[in-house]
Amino acid sequence: MALCSICPNVSRNAARSLLLLPVIALLVAGCEQKTKAKTVDARPVRTITAAKGGTGEVVVLTGQISAENEASLAFRIGGRIIERKGDVGDRVTPDQVLAKLDPQNEVNALRSAQAALSAAEGRLVETTNTFDRQKILLPQGFTTQALYDQAQQALRTAQSQVDNAEAQLHIAKDRVTYTQLKAGVTGSITSRTAESGEVVQAGQTIFQVARQNGRDAVFDVPAQVIRSAPPDPKVVVSLTDDPSITAMGRVRQVDPQADPITRTFRVRVSLIDPPPAMFLGATVKGRMELEATPGIALPASALTRINDQPAVWLVDPATMTVSLHNVQVERFDPATVIISHGLEGGEIVVTAGVQALHPDQKVRLLGAQP
Repeated sequence: MALCSICPNVSRNAARSLLLLPVIALLVAGCEQKTKAKTVDARPVRTITAAKGGTGEVVVLTGQISAENEASLAFRIGGRIIERKGDVGDRVTPDQVLAKLDPQNEVNALRSAQAALSAAEGRLVETTNTFDRQKILLPQGFTTQALYDQAQQALRTAQSQVDNAEAQLHIAKDRVTYTQLKAGVTGSITSRTAESGEVVQAGQTIFQVARQNGRDAVFDVPAQVIRSAPPDPKVVVSLTDDPSITAMGRVRQVDPQADPITRTFRVRVSLIDPPPAMFLGATVKGRMELEATPGIALPASALTRINDQPAVWLVDPATMTVSLHNVQVERFDPATVIISHGLEGGEIVVTAGVQALHPDQKVRLLGAQP
């Protein structure tokens, strides 16, 4: 009887065990799946080892060839152009006449000045004779001191009138020569702004002439490049359509004020012995090496933010987990950032996949064994 009384309990326990077996199997399977999930949870990332650069960054900018010096030619007086000899592209010499004004008014003024000088010289001769007579008669007592003084004053006035007439004659002669516009320099005409028959004002530009000697490569340079440039940078200038044609250059002039639209600075690079193929207006590229900085260069994709401050993800090689570290950015461009503080060199920095990471997350370096 005792044995029979125990059997029902054993049967019930066995039944319970049988019922629990599927649950235990599910729990074990779930644990195994979680273990596998944790095992495969390591996110693949692309990294780079931070290293302090030893050479400066190379900057390439596009510009054009222009004359080192350009002269704006204009008439010194106003008038109507009756002849224009120069045209765009013509080579000119200093004494070459490029345009002429109608000289009739200036010729008439010259004749008037010549007549005025003749009249003044006649009065000078008359007053000189009068003064000489008074000078002889005064010691003999045949004239008075007042008449002598009057003759002397008339002589001085006549002499002044002659001097003034001579000056007016010189001015009139100069104005006649001003009716001809000469090049004044050796070079090539790059622009023309007036035609025959047109009435122009004094000082109005008629021609723009590029001087023969001296060529500049002109670039629009961002402010950050100017700040990073060495004191006396050497620039290698080459033609865009033929990079084999090159010339060395040195920065000659940097505009003190940025362009109000592009916010770049106009920089003129003087070319040293430029080849003949570098014509005026040719498109060129300039290569310049910036000063080496103690910072660390990283791809721009490595940069993220934490607490409104720049940061990067670093990989701990022992645990293969990531953590955020604040950094200080010295300068940046669309492809590269220069880190000045926050990295010492040798750190493993994540460069791809930074948006999907979280602290202490397991990662796997791309190219390494999973």
